[in-house]
This record gives sequence, structure tokens and C-alpha cells, in this order.
Amino acid sequence: MCLGIPGQVLEIYQRDGLRLGRVDFGGVSKEVCLDYVPEVEVGDYAIVHVGFAITRLDQDSARESLRMFAEMGLLEELHDEVS
Repeated sequence: MCLGIPGQVLEIYQRDGLRLGRVDFGGVSKEVCLDYVPEVEVGDYAIVHVGFAITRLDQDSARESLRMFAEMGLLEELHDEVS
């Protein structure tokens, strides 16, 4: 099963013609492609699937989803992936 995870956009930049950003997933920061969501700005939340932001998400929904993912231990997997 594949899962989209909400994250908050910390910064946005261009590289090799792509719109990229640094996104925080409950304490884990990763580089994400933002080309599919041109409306997303720094501070916004987006659903990210396999390194691509696929939709913008409101703050309350994002925080609730992150809380549930943390309860299920899914955010720990992200921390382990980065370590």
C-alpha cells in the first residue's frame, strides 16, 4: 500500500528547471518536487507521495493526519529512513 504523507513546506527553490522544496514531516525534513502544486508557498502543507507534492492541504487537516501517523508509528519509519 502506498501512502501520501502531509508535510509543511519550509523553503522553495529551483534546480535543473524543477521547482523543489524542503518539506518537514513531523521533525524529518526531505527534498520534495513541487512542480505539480504551483500554488503551494512556504508555510503551506502538502500531501507528498514518493517525493512529489500532489495536493495542497489545510493546516488543521495536515496536523490531524500527522498526529494519527505518529500514533501509528509511521513517522518513526521516516526518522529511521533518514538516520
